[in-house]
Amino acid sequence: MGNQVDKLSHLSYAEVPTVDPNGVDTEEGPRIGVSYIFTSDDDELEDGGAVDGTDKDQNQEESYDRRDEVECAVYYRDECIYQKSSKCAELEVYSPENLLNNCKAGDLVEFVANGKYPHWAVYVGDFQVVHLHRSEVKNSFLTDASQGRRCRIVNDLYKFKALGPDMVVQNAMEQVGLKDRELSWRNSESFAAWCRFGKREFKMGGEIRIGKQPYRLKVLVSDKHLHVLEFQSLEDMIMEKRRNDHLGRTAVLQELSTHFTSVEEVKSEPEAP
Repeated sequence: MGNQVDKLSHLSYAEVPTVDPNGVDTEEGPRIGVSYIFTSDDDELEDGGAVDGTDKDQNQEESYDRRDEVECAVYYRDECIYQKSSKCAELEVYSPENLLNNCKAGDLVEFVANGKYPHWAVYVGDFQVVHLHRSEVKNSFLTDASQGRRCRIVNDLYKFKALGPDMVVQNAMEQVGLKDRELSWRNSESFAAWCRFGKREFKMGGEIRIGKQPYRLKVLVSDKHLHVLEFQSLEDMIMEKRRNDHLGRTAVLQELSTHFTSVEEVKSEPEAP
């Protein structure tokens, strides 16, 4: 907890929120959501958290069934800023060796396996990625970072305008070696996305929570219904989205049917679930 307090109480001017500087929120309706102020999406949980600290045997490939992916979209007010749909061809997964044939410097790579948190990395060229792994930013070979998981390029899941490839690589390489209390990101996804898009909302404490909840996570329940959760910050939303990815579609839908009755009809929106 102490580490998180330190991060939240020592923000520089550059960490001040960029969204809604006037604090005006004209939206009406119920407020739903959870703030993860003092919790951490530990990267050791992402890769299985081996008790002895050893990495997974690289020759043991893990399974991944795309049919159990949670389809969702994220909105900041009325703007869609993230979307994952079964209709996206880019969500096809590959072996690390096959993915290398398509990787370009500055690409975001996601490693996936059933029942585990997804792990994100930035491809920096020469078969290498930079990623936040076990509370340290590391430079690793892509095949080593995969730890037997399938992978894919996920440049377009977030809808923000990307920085140039050289800047993305520079952002990633400049953080190599940071660890523990030096870190400004809670998980590998937030780190990799920050490198590519440069938005401080991906950092811990990047947005001040002042009661409003402008982020909506819309989870596709069926072809006609969505479940909607609202959050104060992008950071909080990512934590919940990753928890859903870890559980898988079947478990998430079971959880929603057991604990929630609030659903929203799917509207005829282009590309929205």
